[in-house]
Amino acid sequence: MHAFLLTLLVIVSLALIVVVLLQSGKSAGLSGAISGGAEQLFGKQKARGIDLVLHRITIVLAVLFFILAIAVTKL
Repeated sequence: MHAFLLTLLVIVSLALIVVVLLQSGKSAGLSGAISGGAEQLFGKQKARGIDLVLHRITIVLAVLFFILAIAVTKL
């Protein structure tokens, strides 16, 4: 059981890394954070299309990651 959960944790971790890297950047570095990146941080622009799908997949994988990490440490 422990080996199965550990393997699943590694798979979810790799999937989370891939999904995060597939997402587009929200600002243009430091200049975007100073000039207008804060607007995007607080939800002024809504994600659409593939960005929305990637955002939701990221949330699901992050929750799975934390649940699996806690489960692995308890066993």
